[in-house]
Amino acid sequence: IFSNLQKTTKRIQGAYMVMKSGFSHTFQDIISVENLFFAWEEFVQGKKHKKDIREFSMNLAGNILALHHDLKDHTYVHGKYQAFKINDPKPRDIHKATVRDRLLHHAIYRILYPYFSKKFIADSFSCQVGKGTHRALNRFRQFSYQVSKNHTKTAWVLKCDIRKFFANIDHEILKCILIRHMEDTESHWLLGQVIDSHTPGLPLGNLTSQLLVNIYMNEFDKYVKHKLMIKYYIRYADDFVLLNLDRPVLNVQLAQMRDFLQNNLKLQLHPDKCFIKTVASGVDFLGWVHFMDHRVLRTGTKRRIFKRINETNRASYEGLLKHGNTCRLQALLTVYTPRGYTGAYDTYSQQTKTY
Repeated sequence: IFSNLQKTTKRIQGAYMVMKSGFSHTFQDIISVENLFFAWEEFVQGKKHKKDIREFSMNLAGNILALHHDLKDHTYVHGKYQAFKINDPKPRDIHKATVRDRLLHHAIYRILYPYFSKKFIADSFSCQVGKGTHRALNRFRQFSYQVSKNHTKTAWVLKCDIRKFFANIDHEILKCILIRHMEDTESHWLLGQVIDSHTPGLPLGNLTSQLLVNIYMNEFDKYVKHKLMIKYYIRYADDFVLLNLDRPVLNVQLAQMRDFLQNNLKLQLHPDKCFIKTVASGVDFLGWVHFMDHRVLRTGTKRRIFKRINETNRASYEGLLKHGNTCRLQALLTVYTPRGYTGAYDTYSQQTKTY
């Protein structure tokens, strides 16, 4: 009888924890051998030919079991990162973790993402299943039509960018946000290991970083939507836009959002990348310049495409161009001069300034 009473009590306590936090998974779910093997299958998609992946997979079962035991015993220590730079198009510092650590990142992600993704607002589009830049672009077009009453009124857009976004994520604030959702102290320890594995901020390149920055910025999203009651708001990573018929209202909201970011998240808006302008004058957002009835690629983006294009990636660039008004640019992809595709673009750009 006493044993049954204990089981009933545990079930009630477990149900209470689910009701209170909403997150029902535990540390054991994250580090389970089963979850680690599932995470491996997802992690190696398209990477099996890489040297470090092949080396880890030569003793896959042993490596996964060793990782599991280190996590279970709390002896796990996150490894160091390999740092390198990319131009995408501006210089970015990328930090690559070891295969062992990246496997753990995937194991954490596959447990945490289903829960937290339901907490995110509908108009947050970065690094989420079924979303992305194209859906964000279409949402911007939809909002511009709604705010301007089908372009019969002047729609104003506030466009903002957060300064050094990943590098300025505050570890302690992020941990506090996670604790509000997860009561399992062992999970707090594990996430702390990953979060504190890099400083300052979070490393570009980690799968967990993509999720964690969304969890972090969800605090801001909720403030914008629920406190400021802003209907026409879109965020993609550290870029966000607001639309309104009244420019002075946007000025007030800009000040409110700046204060919230500084006081609550220790983030600052980029002083040179925040502006208010009309849709009709062209709004640069997510690589495209948006107008009332069409959108075109940035000039720099167009030149980069024709500098990098080859027969291997040509199809992907053709797919990109289909998301805007780029008929003439698409036609250029069929032209190849002795100087390559860039030569075709240069010749064409001399003939006309409209693409």
